Amino acid sequence: MKKRYNTDMFFKEVAKQLDFPELEHRILRFWNDKSIFVKYLTKNKGKKKWSFQDGPITANNPMGVHHAWGRTYKDIFQRYKTMKGFEQRYQNGFDCQGLWVEVEVERELGFKSKRDIEAYGIDRFVEKCKERVHKYSMIQTESSIRIGMWMDWGDWKTSMDDKDWLRKSHSYYTMSEVNNYTIWHFLKKCHERGFIYEGVDVMPWCGRCGTAISDMEIATEGYQELCHKAVVVRFKIIGKENEYLYTQKSGKTEEYIILRRICWVF
Repeated sequence: MKKRYNTDMFFKEVAKQLDFPELEHRILRFWNDKSIFVKYLTKNKGKKKWSFQDGPITANNPMGVHHAWGRTYKDIFQRYKTMKGFEQRYQNGFDCQGLWVEVEVERELGFKSKRDIEAYGIDRFVEKCKERVHKYSMIQTESSIRIGMWMDWGDWKTSMDDKDWLRKSHSYYTMSEVNNYTIWHFLKKCHERGFIYEGVDVMPWCGRCGTAISDMEIATEGYQELCHKAVVVRFKIIGKENEYLYTQKSGKTEEYIILRRICWVF
Protein backbone atom coordinates (compact mmCIF):
# COMPACT_ATOMS: atom_id res chain seq x y z
CA MET A 1 0.00 0.00 0.00
CA LYS A 2 1.36 3.40 -1.00
CA LYS A 3 2.16 5.83 1.81
CA ARG A 4 0.24 9.08 1.76
CA TYR A 5 2.02 12.39 2.38
CA ASN A 6 0.50 15.41 4.04
CA THR A 7 0.78 18.02 1.31
CA ASP A 8 -0.09 20.83 3.73
CA MET A 9 3.53 20.87 4.89
CA PHE A 10 4.83 21.53 1.35
CA PHE A 11 2.44 24.02 -0.18
CA LYS A 12 0.87 27.25 0.93
CA GLU A 13 -2.73 27.91 0.10
CA VAL A 14 -3.17 29.72 -3.21
CA ALA A 15 -5.91 32.30 -3.54
CA LYS A 16 -8.57 31.46 -6.08
CA GLN A 17 -8.62 35.03 -7.39
CA LEU A 18 -5.13 36.40 -7.94
CA ASP A 19 -4.38 40.11 -7.74
CA PHE A 20 -1.35 40.26 -10.00
CA PRO A 21 -0.31 43.88 -9.26
CA GLU A 22 -0.45 43.16 -5.53
CA LEU A 23 1.60 39.99 -6.05
CA GLU A 24 4.20 41.92 -8.03
CA HIS A 25 4.47 44.60 -5.34
CA ARG A 26 4.84 41.89 -2.69
CA ILE A 27 7.75 40.33 -4.62
CA LEU A 28 9.39 43.72 -5.08
CA ARG A 29 9.12 44.37 -1.33
CA PHE A 30 10.65 40.97 -0.61
CA TRP A 31 13.61 41.67 -2.90
CA ASN A 32 14.11 45.06 -1.30
CA ASP A 33 13.71 43.96 2.34
CA LYS A 34 16.06 40.99 1.90
CA SER A 35 18.58 42.97 -0.22
CA ILE A 36 18.40 40.24 -2.86
CA PHE A 37 19.94 42.32 -5.63
CA VAL A 38 22.82 43.46 -3.42
CA LYS A 39 23.55 39.80 -2.75
CA TYR A 40 23.46 39.19 -6.51
CA LEU A 41 26.06 41.91 -7.07
CA THR A 42 28.47 40.38 -4.57
CA LYS A 43 27.68 36.69 -5.11
CA ASN A 44 30.12 36.17 -7.99
CA LYS A 45 32.69 38.82 -7.08
CA GLY A 46 36.11 37.89 -8.44
CA LYS A 47 34.83 35.19 -10.76
CA LYS A 48 34.94 35.20 -14.57
CA LYS A 49 33.29 38.35 -15.92
CA TRP A 50 30.47 38.52 -18.42
CA SER A 51 30.02 42.00 -19.87
CA PHE A 52 26.57 43.11 -20.92
CA GLN A 53 26.45 46.45 -22.73
CA ASP A 54 22.94 47.78 -22.30
CA GLY A 55 21.63 49.35 -25.50
CA PRO A 56 20.45 52.60 -23.93
CA ILE A 57 16.82 53.61 -23.88
CA THR A 58 16.18 57.22 -24.98
CA ALA A 59 15.41 59.32 -21.89
CA ASN A 60 12.83 61.50 -23.61
CA ASN A 61 9.37 60.17 -22.74
CA PRO A 62 7.75 57.57 -20.47
CA MET A 63 8.68 53.98 -21.27
CA GLY A 64 6.67 52.22 -23.98
CA VAL A 65 5.50 48.62 -24.16
CA HIS A 66 8.27 47.82 -26.65
CA HIS A 67 10.84 49.09 -24.12
CA ALA A 68 9.39 46.84 -21.40
CA TRP A 69 9.49 43.90 -23.79
CA GLY A 70 13.15 44.45 -24.68
CA ARG A 71 14.15 45.07 -21.08
CA THR A 72 12.57 41.77 -20.07
CA TYR A 73 14.86 39.93 -22.50
CA LYS A 74 17.89 41.81 -21.18
CA ASP A 75 16.97 40.95 -17.61
CA ILE A 76 16.63 37.25 -18.43
CA PHE A 77 20.08 37.09 -20.02
CA GLN A 78 21.78 38.83 -17.10
CA ARG A 79 20.08 36.72 -14.44
CA TYR A 80 20.92 33.55 -16.35
CA LYS A 81 24.60 34.49 -16.55
CA THR A 82 24.65 35.34 -12.85
CA MET A 83 23.18 31.93 -12.04
CA LYS A 84 25.95 30.42 -14.19
CA GLY A 85 28.50 32.05 -11.91
CA PHE A 86 29.64 35.07 -13.93
CA GLU A 87 30.44 38.42 -12.34
CA GLN A 88 28.53 41.37 -13.85
CA ARG A 89 28.30 45.09 -13.27
CA TYR A 90 24.55 45.42 -14.03
CA GLN A 91 24.78 48.91 -15.53
CA ASN A 92 21.79 50.49 -17.20
CA GLY A 93 22.17 53.05 -20.00
CA PHE A 94 20.28 56.16 -21.11
CA ASP A 95 20.52 57.58 -24.62
CA CYS A 96 20.43 61.38 -24.56
CA GLN A 97 20.32 61.53 -28.38
CA GLY A 98 20.00 65.16 -29.36
CA LEU A 99 17.28 65.45 -31.98
CA TRP A 100 14.43 63.63 -30.22
CA VAL A 101 15.05 65.50 -26.98
CA GLU A 102 15.50 68.84 -28.78
CA VAL A 103 12.25 68.54 -30.73
CA GLU A 104 10.24 67.76 -27.56
CA VAL A 105 11.80 70.73 -25.73
CA GLU A 106 10.97 72.96 -28.71
CA ARG A 107 7.35 71.82 -28.41
CA GLU A 108 7.35 72.54 -24.68
CA LEU A 109 8.62 76.07 -25.30
CA GLY A 110 6.30 76.65 -28.26
CA PHE A 111 9.13 77.16 -30.74
CA LYS A 112 8.38 77.09 -34.45
CA SER A 113 11.90 77.19 -35.91
CA LYS A 114 15.58 76.97 -35.04
CA ARG A 115 15.68 80.77 -35.00
CA ASP A 116 13.59 80.61 -31.83
CA ILE A 117 16.36 78.60 -30.16
CA GLU A 118 18.94 81.24 -31.05
CA ALA A 119 16.69 83.98 -29.68
CA TYR A 120 16.05 81.97 -26.50
CA GLY A 121 19.77 81.29 -26.04
CA ILE A 122 21.54 78.07 -27.03
CA ASP A 123 23.08 77.64 -23.56
CA ARG A 124 19.65 77.93 -21.89
CA PHE A 125 18.15 75.56 -24.46
CA VAL A 126 20.85 72.95 -23.77
CA GLU A 127 20.09 73.13 -20.05
CA LYS A 128 16.39 72.57 -20.77
CA CYS A 129 17.32 69.46 -22.77
CA LYS A 130 19.40 68.15 -19.85
CA GLU A 131 16.49 68.78 -17.49
CA ARG A 132 14.23 66.69 -19.72
CA VAL A 133 16.75 63.83 -19.71
CA HIS A 134 16.97 64.08 -15.91
CA LYS A 135 13.18 63.98 -15.54
CA TYR A 136 12.46 61.09 -17.89
CA SER A 137 15.45 58.98 -16.88
CA MET A 138 13.95 58.91 -13.37
CA ILE A 139 10.50 58.06 -14.73
CA GLN A 140 11.94 55.26 -16.86
CA THR A 141 14.05 53.96 -13.97
CA GLU A 142 10.95 53.76 -11.77
CA SER A 143 9.10 51.89 -14.53
CA SER A 144 12.02 49.51 -15.05
CA ILE A 145 12.14 48.70 -11.33
CA ARG A 146 8.37 48.21 -11.39
CA ILE A 147 8.59 45.50 -14.08
CA GLY A 148 11.26 43.72 -12.03
CA MET A 149 14.39 44.65 -13.99
CA TRP A 150 17.56 44.25 -11.95
CA MET A 151 20.22 46.90 -12.46
CA ASP A 152 22.62 48.79 -10.24
CA TRP A 153 20.55 51.98 -10.30
CA GLY A 154 22.44 53.86 -7.62
CA ASP A 155 20.85 56.97 -6.08
CA TRP A 156 18.52 57.54 -9.02
CA LYS A 157 15.65 59.45 -7.41
CA THR A 158 16.92 63.00 -7.04
CA SER A 159 15.50 66.50 -6.98
CA MET A 160 15.23 68.35 -10.28
CA ASP A 161 17.34 71.05 -8.61
CA ASP A 162 20.13 68.61 -7.72
CA LYS A 163 23.20 69.64 -9.74
CA ASP A 164 24.98 66.40 -8.87
CA TRP A 165 22.26 64.02 -10.07
CA LEU A 166 24.29 62.63 -12.98
CA ARG A 167 27.07 61.39 -10.70
CA LYS A 168 24.67 59.89 -8.16
CA SER A 169 22.97 57.67 -10.72
CA HIS A 170 24.92 54.52 -11.55
CA SER A 171 23.45 54.38 -15.06
CA TYR A 172 25.55 55.66 -17.93
CA TYR A 173 24.35 58.65 -19.94
CA THR A 174 25.50 59.31 -23.49
CA MET A 175 25.62 63.05 -22.76
CA SER A 176 28.03 62.71 -19.82
CA GLU A 177 31.55 64.11 -20.04
CA VAL A 178 32.96 60.68 -19.22
CA ASN A 179 31.16 59.17 -22.19
CA ASN A 180 32.09 61.96 -24.61
CA TYR A 181 35.74 62.10 -23.55
CA THR A 182 35.94 58.32 -23.94
CA ILE A 183 34.57 58.56 -27.48
CA TRP A 184 37.03 61.34 -28.39
CA HIS A 185 39.89 59.28 -26.94
CA PHE A 186 38.77 56.27 -28.97
CA LEU A 187 38.57 58.35 -32.17
CA LYS A 188 42.02 59.78 -31.44
CA LYS A 189 43.48 56.29 -31.21
CA CYS A 190 41.71 55.24 -34.41
CA HIS A 191 43.14 58.30 -36.17
CA GLU A 192 46.65 57.53 -34.92
CA ARG A 193 46.37 54.01 -36.33
CA GLY A 194 45.03 55.18 -39.67
CA PHE A 195 41.56 53.71 -39.23
CA ILE A 196 39.69 56.95 -39.99
CA TYR A 197 39.28 58.20 -43.54
CA GLU A 198 37.27 60.85 -45.33
CA GLY A 199 34.51 59.59 -47.58
CA VAL A 200 31.17 60.45 -49.09
CA ASP A 201 27.78 59.18 -48.01
CA VAL A 202 24.17 59.96 -48.88
CA MET A 203 21.85 60.45 -45.92
CA PRO A 204 18.25 61.59 -45.46
CA TRP A 205 18.14 65.26 -44.48
CA CYS A 206 15.54 67.18 -42.53
CA GLY A 207 15.42 70.75 -43.76
CA ARG A 208 13.31 71.88 -40.81
CA CYS A 209 15.66 70.44 -38.16
CA GLY A 210 18.79 71.22 -40.18
CA THR A 211 20.38 67.82 -39.66
CA ALA A 212 20.74 64.32 -41.06
CA ILE A 213 18.22 61.82 -39.71
CA SER A 214 18.48 58.12 -39.02
CA ASP A 215 16.40 55.25 -40.38
CA MET A 216 14.84 54.83 -36.93
CA GLU A 217 13.73 58.46 -36.86
CA ILE A 218 12.21 58.13 -40.32
CA ALA A 219 10.34 54.98 -39.28
CA THR A 220 8.99 56.26 -35.95
CA GLU A 221 8.70 60.04 -36.14
CA GLY A 222 6.40 60.50 -39.12
CA TYR A 223 8.94 61.90 -41.57
CA GLN A 224 7.86 61.95 -45.22
CA GLU A 225 9.83 61.93 -48.44
CA LEU A 226 8.90 65.07 -50.35
CA CYS A 227 9.76 66.56 -53.74
CA HIS A 228 10.65 70.24 -53.78
CA LYS A 229 11.14 72.85 -56.44
CA ALA A 230 14.71 73.88 -57.11
CA VAL A 231 16.52 76.57 -59.06
CA VAL A 232 19.29 75.54 -61.47
CA VAL A 233 21.75 78.28 -62.39
CA ARG A 234 24.44 78.25 -65.09
CA PHE A 235 27.12 80.94 -64.53
CA LYS A 236 28.37 82.84 -67.56
CA ILE A 237 32.06 83.83 -67.65
CA ILE A 238 32.46 87.61 -67.84
CA GLY A 239 34.05 88.80 -71.10
CA LYS A 240 33.55 85.44 -72.83
CA GLU A 241 30.99 84.79 -75.55
CA ASN A 242 28.87 81.69 -74.97
CA GLU A 243 31.30 80.37 -72.32
CA TYR A 244 30.32 79.22 -68.88
CA LEU A 245 32.03 77.83 -65.78
CA TYR A 246 33.44 74.42 -66.56
CA THR A 247 35.97 71.88 -65.36
CA GLN A 248 38.31 69.62 -67.30
CA LYS A 249 37.69 65.95 -66.60
CA SER A 250 38.85 62.90 -68.59
CA GLY A 251 39.41 65.06 -71.66
CA LYS A 252 35.81 66.23 -71.68
CA THR A 253 34.52 69.69 -70.95
CA GLU A 254 31.82 69.67 -68.27
CA GLU A 255 29.84 72.68 -67.19
CA TYR A 256 29.42 73.51 -63.54
CA ILE A 257 25.72 73.53 -62.84
CA ILE A 258 24.76 75.16 -59.57
CA LEU A 259 21.75 73.69 -57.78
CA ARG A 260 20.05 75.87 -55.21
CA ARG A 261 17.29 74.45 -53.05
CA ILE A 262 14.59 76.79 -51.87
CA CYS A 263 14.86 76.58 -48.09
CA TRP A 264 11.37 77.82 -47.27
CA VAL A 265 9.52 74.93 -48.87
CA PHE A 266 10.49 72.37 -46.21
